[in-house]
Amino acid sequence: MRITGMTPYVLRWPEPNDFNNLRMTVLVAVDTDAGIRGWGEAIAMWPEACKATAAIIEDGFLPLLNGREALDIQGCWDAMKKHSWWYGEGGIAAFALSAIDMALWDIAAKDKGEPLVKLLGPQHETLPACASLHVNQPTIEDSVREIAAHFANGFRSTKLGLGKRGLSKAGRDPDYDVALVAALRNEIGKAGGIMVDAGNGTAWDLPTAVRTVNRMAEHDIAWIEEPFHPSRVADHIALKAAVSVPVAAGEREWQPAGYQRWIQTEAVDIFGIDPARVEGITGFRLAAAAIEDAGRIVNAHAWSTAVLTGASLHLSLATRSAVLFELKPLPGPMQFELIEEPIWHDNGLVSAPLRPGHGAEPKMKAVDKYLAGR
Repeated sequence: MRITGMTPYVLRWPEPNDFNNLRMTVLVAVDTDAGIRGWGEAIAMWPEACKATAAIIEDGFLPLLNGREALDIQGCWDAMKKHSWWYGEGGIAAFALSAIDMALWDIAAKDKGEPLVKLLGPQHETLPACASLHVNQPTIEDSVREIAAHFANGFRSTKLGLGKRGLSKAGRDPDYDVALVAALRNEIGKAGGIMVDAGNGTAWDLPTAVRTVNRMAEHDIAWIEEPFHPSRVADHIALKAAVSVPVAAGEREWQPAGYQRWIQTEAVDIFGIDPARVEGITGFRLAAAAIEDAGRIVNAHAWSTAVLTGASLHLSLATRSAVLFELKPLPGPMQFELIEEPIWHDNGLVSAPLRPGHGAEPKMKAVDKYLAGR
């Protein structure tokens, strides 16, 4: 079965989970002479990054892989790595490689007529659903009311994204952030899990981070995520030594070698991995194997379209140390309009779609509707 074509689609849509701001991504369809089409995603997000990713797919990797055996996923991955040796090892090349690799795994599972998780090797039948959200309501009361409703609808935990776009002061005032966590814990009781994602919009120095996380720990948060920019390795190490709460990081890494470096610091307990960024499903598996060997937890980053959700879910169910799966709690077009059967939880548990591949086949009508420029 030979590769006969690759088509990138740059999409733009209003995202309800991001205060209806416009977000972007790149989907890629890989076609074969057997008539099997696979889908992948590159979570490039910015307009210029999406255009550059599409150019690398069309002008770089398509000529390289056209006519190659589609089921030789490792060979294709190696060829893309070798071809992009000068401008790769991260950045736009990793986005493009990720999307193509994801699509090739989708093809391989479809060729066998099996869900992707069966090809990868299942480790879990289900995972608890986490409502992964941006805190963007004007008051703590409004935020708590909204988040508590997700628990009432079956979610087992929530991850609070601070410093996001919207009306909230979350991420910009540590006292506010602690009060938010305290109010939410009081509302949902002891059973619900609370993770806090400081993220790129929150600017803590080390003393502020230590004080804030220790105060949040009094209200039983499960972990603190991305407390600093990834370049601040020494601050991650110091925070880890000063708090009892597990530290999560890693979603901005580009390749398995980056996770090896983080493992060596011993500063991270939960590693976020994004298969639409970290050189695809192949890259995710390499990174996850190293993380598991180190006795740490793997957490898939899947905050984009249903294509990424599908791939990340199958990977999570095939990863022994995965403990939950994140879903956007508010219905949006890229989860509920893009594919025929949205990926959702059943009483707080998420299982893999049983259809062949990663189970997130985009409808061309939806793809055309959200093409950037239309």
